[in-house]
Amino acid sequence: MIGDRRSGARPTLEAVAARAGVGRGTVSRVINGSPKVSDKAREAVQQAIDELGYVPNRAARTLVTKRTDTIALVVSESEQRIFDEPFFAGIIRGIGLSLSETGLQLILTMAQSRTEHDRLEHYLTGQHVDGVLLISLHGADPLPGRLEDMGVPTVLGGRPVGFTPYSYVDVDNRAGARQAVKYLLAKGRRRIATIAGPQDMGVGVDRLAGYRDALLATGLPEIVEYGDFSEGSAVEAMERLLAGHPDLDAVFAASDAMACGVLRVLKDHGKNVPGEIAVIGFEDSAIAPQTVPPLTSVHQPTEDMGRQMVQLLVARINGERLQQPVVILDTHLVERGSA
Repeated sequence: MIGDRRSGARPTLEAVAARAGVGRGTVSRVINGSPKVSDKAREAVQQAIDELGYVPNRAARTLVTKRTDTIALVVSESEQRIFDEPFFAGIIRGIGLSLSETGLQLILTMAQSRTEHDRLEHYLTGQHVDGVLLISLHGADPLPGRLEDMGVPTVLGGRPVGFTPYSYVDVDNRAGARQAVKYLLAKGRRRIATIAGPQDMGVGVDRLAGYRDALLATGLPEIVEYGDFSEGSAVEAMERLLAGHPDLDAVFAASDAMACGVLRVLKDHGKNVPGEIAVIGFEDSAIAPQTVPPLTSVHQPTEDMGRQMVQLLVARINGERLQQPVVILDTHLVERGSA
């Protein structure tokens, strides 16, 4: 029998055509998703593929379709940050779940230095991927613009600083931070500090702006320190806050990881939470209910953010015109014991 999978030989396109009773061109059109095939022929070809165990030659298919069926996720952070901080796990999980419905493959790349970015740009514009997702960009990174100029569909996770991309997905960071600080004010807190994120990232800028929005009408002082969203950076920032402002009664940390650093320092200093100092984080990650006390946090739909990024990118890859190229997702406060 031609191309029988029991023979040990790899089934060929010709074998599929013979089994299905159609021409080689018809099989090729079915494999490449062409609509110019009758339903009857398509069904016969698919049945022959299943029976023979035929696997299309990806390289040959790429030559025909100009598609690789692969997208890249670029993260401008260190490997340690990516695997330590819950935000990245959540957004990658959302991306993976959404991609599982498309048949597209995902490659994860990390690039921090200019040399790494230049090398990555060369790879991404060399027809190795159909599109690119970028998260955690710092400053006016030129990579998204260069990819777009080279015709590579690109979607960002988070609003960048210094330029406005065509398509990105973000959460309403400013409103979320404003809600957190207003909650602390409603609880009677009057010496509210924040540990803000990096100011070369839109998320860092927006969460600090939300903190300032909430305090603006109260006449209360702004007390600001900065971290990089990591627990370690918040430990150092919180030590500075306690040394300079011993009368603090609340801290809004711009990430859950930083809020964990705050709780650690307060415990070391014998401060009661929330009795003496209330603490609120941002993200509502899996670690929030597990801290002592459980962390009040602004919920951001991280997995949904990843799913929305994939939906936008797939539409762009398919040449669809986006009705809404920018998606902003809502946030809300989740109350727990720390505030």
